[in-house]
Amino acid sequence: MTRPPVRHRIITASLLTVAALYFLVPVYWLAVSATKNSADLFGTFGFWFSDHPHPVDYLVDVLTYDHGIYARWFANSLFYAGTGAVCATLLSAAAGYALAKFPFRGREAVFNVVLAGVLIPGTALALPLYFLFSAMGLSNTYGAVLIPSMVSPFGVYLCRIYAAAAVPDSLLEAARIDGAGEARIFAGLGLRLMTPALVTVFLFQFVHIWNNYFLPLVMLSDSDLYPVQLGLTSWTGYADRQPVLYQYTVGGALLSVVPLMVLMTVLQRYWRTGLTEGSVKA
Repeated sequence: MTRPPVRHRIITASLLTVAALYFLVPVYWLAVSATKNSADLFGTFGFWFSDHPHPVDYLVDVLTYDHGIYARWFANSLFYAGTGAVCATLLSAAAGYALAKFPFRGREAVFNVVLAGVLIPGTALALPLYFLFSAMGLSNTYGAVLIPSMVSPFGVYLCRIYAAAAVPDSLLEAARIDGAGEARIFAGLGLRLMTPALVTVFLFQFVHIWNNYFLPLVMLSDSDLYPVQLGLTSWTGYADRQPVLYQYTVGGALLSVVPLMVLMTVLQRYWRTGLTEGSVKA
């Protein structure tokens, strides 16, 4: 196999290095800042540690402040993102599989509606959703954030495209000849063959829900129901009167990225497997 020219490799490595720095420098700043108190945040160099760092003590203060409200926000975010991502992944898998493998009248029209949903920004739907949930008596509840998070038009689109390419019709016909029902075929064959796409949908939806700020802002008024992002923003609103909240906000922000890093590290092998399979598919 012919190796690419040296200049191409240098350009590629340089671009990847710049991209890595772009994404990693803010995380480094966050990690360094989490070791400082509020005075050091503004009085020391931002990209280096203070003279007397106490990161563990500061993070404990974050978790115990105001009767452990941050831990409750963190648990709320895990509930919203985890439950919403799992439900959105399963619904997207079922809808995408059906659109790819079951011909029916109006299938393309349904798929076009799904594509239209991909193009509509979530912020445009937040207020209509609030009025709808308020009329149903569901505003300021866990369901007000969780139920909209269970729908992912992009997930349906991705699952349809992947199912059409990765789930052979001949395999489905063989399963039907053997007497398997459609539900068993979907659960036993479809979901397994679509695993890389499902991991992608789960990760995208988990990150989207975890970082979602505007929908909880519109839907929730009880601070006990806040996710992490909204809770940290509420802290910054009081930081002028309580400067220690600057330190707590930075520490809380650092803790909030840990689940995303762990999830990406654990699930990335499914991406690599799916890419390898797709590269040799006829």
